[in-house]
Amino acid sequence: MRGRRVWQDLMAVTELEKGDVTPAKLGSREFAIYDTVDGIRVSLARCTHGAANLCDGYFDGKFIECPLHQGLFDARSGEAKAAPARKSLFMIENRIIDGMIQVYI
Repeated sequence: MRGRRVWQDLMAVTELEKGDVTPAKLGSREFAIYDTVDGIRVSLARCTHGAANLCDGYFDGKFIECPLHQGLFDARSGEAKAAPARKSLFMIENRIIDGMIQVYI
């Protein structure tokens, strides 16, 4: 059924880079998995400003800085926090089941 959202396994929790951002791929979609101070969060991997891969950016447990133009996002909410980033990240609903990070897509 086209357009139906389902939970899909993305990555085992044991594969995460602890306290950092980990890249993951599901089909043709690229994701960034953030091990934040408040738990696991997932977004699309590309910056909303310059389309750089956020997995290559600086992450401090709360904020991810784009490696291309230093735009800043709150990895917990996706909110754009510093120019040139103005558009928030698209955050993906996620959960952990049986040691697997799952995304609802």
